[in-house]
Order: sequence, then C-alpha cells, then structure tokens
Amino acid sequence: MRHHLYNPNYKFVVPPMEFDKYTDRSMLQYCLGATMYMPGNKDFAQAIIDQKYKGLASMVMCFEDACKPEDVPAAEINSIALLDTINEAIKAGKFEYKLLPLIFFRVRNVEQFKHFASMLKLEHVKLIAGFNFPKFNVSNGEDYYRHLRELNEKFGEIIYGMPIIEDRCVAFKESRIQELIGIKEIIDRYEDLVLNIRVGGTDFSSVFGVRRGMSYTIYDMQTVRSCLCDILNVFTRDNQYTVSGPVWEYFRAEKKMRFQPLPEFDFTTALIKHDAILNDAVDGLLRELVLDKANGFIGKTIIHPTHLNYVNGILAVVKEEYEDALQVMNTSGGVIKSSGGNKMNEIGPHKNWAEKLYYRAQAYGVIENERSYLQLFTLVN
Repeated sequence: MRHHLYNPNYKFVVPPMEFDKYTDRSMLQYCLGATMYMPGNKDFAQAIIDQKYKGLASMVMCFEDACKPEDVPAAEINSIALLDTINEAIKAGKFEYKLLPLIFFRVRNVEQFKHFASMLKLEHVKLIAGFNFPKFNVSNGEDYYRHLRELNEKFGEIIYGMPIIEDRCVAFKESRIQELIGIKEIIDRYEDLVLNIRVGGTDFSSVFGVRRGMSYTIYDMQTVRSCLCDILNVFTRDNQYTVSGPVWEYFRAEKKMRFQPLPEFDFTTALIKHDAILNDAVDGLLRELVLDKANGFIGKTIIHPTHLNYVNGILAVVKEEYEDALQVMNTSGGVIKSSGGNKMNEIGPHKNWAEKLYYRAQAYGVIENERSYLQLFTLVN
C-alpha cells in the first residue's frame, strides 16, 4: 500500500513509501492516515478488490457503535466472509496483497473480541492489521491486551491493538489524569503491540451535550479540547505513541470535487481566516486538519470516502519543513540558520519535531509548497 494512489501522476519532491502491516512499527504508526470506519455487516470485500476508493490505506470494520447489538453475529460472519473473499482473490491472481489497506476490527467489548477472534484462522490473520478497543480504560485494558498477546503467540503473526480513549472517566476532569496515567501503564507493558491511540471526540462531546458545527473545529469546544490536550500530553511525550484526530462528521459529496483556480495565497492562513476554498463541509475539515497537525495528531478517523484525499493530503510535508528536519537530524548540536534563511533551527529542542516530521514525510511524501496541497487533493491530468 502507498498513500495518494488516487493521484498517480502527481510529482512529489520525495514520493511516499510503500507499507503493509509488516512494516516496522516505528514507521507504520505514522502510516494510518485517514482511517475509514464502516459497519461490520457491510459487504465491502468487492470494493477493496476493485480498489473503489484508491485513497483508502486503512479501514475499520465496526462491531460497536455502527452495529445494533442484534446485528453483531451477522457482522462477525460477514467479516469472516470478507477475509475469505479477499484471500480467494489473492490466490486467483485477481488482487495483489500490496494493494491491501490496513484492516482493523473495532470490537464491542472484551467478550465479543474473544468470540470473534475464536473464529479466525491463520489465513484470516495474515490480512488483519489489528483491532480497535473501544471505551478503553484501566478496568478493561489489561484484558484486551492480554488476549491480543495470546493471539500473536498463537498465530505467530503481528496483530496490533489500537485503544480508543473515549471513556467518561477521561471526560471528567477530577478523574482524568489518574485514568490516563493508569491507561498508559497498561499500554506501556504492551508497547510493541500498540500501533496507534485513537480518541472519541463524539463521545466526549456527548458527555457535555455539545456538537461542533461546520464553522467550528473540535478545538472550539472547550470541554472537549481539554480532554484532547491531556491525552496528547500523556501519550505523545518524546514521540512515544502516535495519536489520531477525532472524526469530522460532515460531508458534502459533490460530483465534481475540484478546487477552482485561486490567486496566490497562504493556504493555512486562508483556512484560519475562514476564507472560502471549496465548500463549508470540506473547508471545515481542512481547517480542523491544520489544527490537528499543529497540535501533534497523526491521521484521523473518517466516516465518508470524500474525506480520504484531504486527510492524507494535508499530512504531506512541504519541502522547506523537510529540509529543516533533515538539517536538525544531521547536525550534532547548537543553533543554526535554516537552509531557507528565514528561521532558527535549535538542534536539541527541535529534535523530536524533526523526527516526527521525517516519518510523516516518508509516509505521505514531500511537496513543493503549501499551494501544492490543492494540486495533491485533486487529480492531476
């Protein structure tokens, strides 16, 4: 798999790398990008085989919020059938493994996780990148990861876990820090199996009875922003874990999703100032993505395929930043002027930033400048 396959003619300064579930975890955790969720009872196998969504690099079949309790057994059977269908297509030469997106399953609880896992065969596990663990907390976290470790040992395959931090104990300020520290103690014991940490922006919003509109970002919701800031504080220290951004709920699926020719302008500034770029749904998403990136989130949960190109595109790195990162990583110490001559690069304090940006560049590619984002989002003829 490789990002931006929807735009095969785009000319990168540095092209994105190929990856699959066997890519080293230190790199793979940066590769998830736009992770699209869909109900576990949806027949999605042919869409994968036909590459219906060419920007799709990671996906989740959901047994939890997207499924009614009574639909879970059918969703489990459907998911096994999906894996069987993909396996058959690979064996028949109708589909290449290298085009397979990272596939995850969002289980409902520990018991349902164990039940679904008992249905898996080795040929299924080879196609599965991992599981998402909802409402992850200090009470259930150890049970999730203990069984995940057992599955890894049973099949001799790498299967990752992605905790979803969305529990009310994290939403409430008086219990938040103690809960987050407890969660971190659990996942630190299983660090080699933790691919990414996900957050439940919708669940946090629900606790406080708020919902952001298209004109707002999650960072405008003060109570929710507080939760997200503390999660980033605990888990992204020294780049130990990557944390993905919360879902954007709005979409406007137009037949022609192309940006009109625009005069020279500063892309980020235009978004922050609420200048019109495409439409309110996409502009709102882009505005939040810029702030996600600025705050250290890597990737984002999505619920509509029109979001794929924007989430993955915004994670590409501009040439000037990339050169700064290389300069920091290849200098032993001190303070030096950037290659562009417009900023100070302080080697020690900027080291973690440079490392994170370098991994992003490998995963999503390097583009010439901010205006290049507009060309990356849409097809180059």
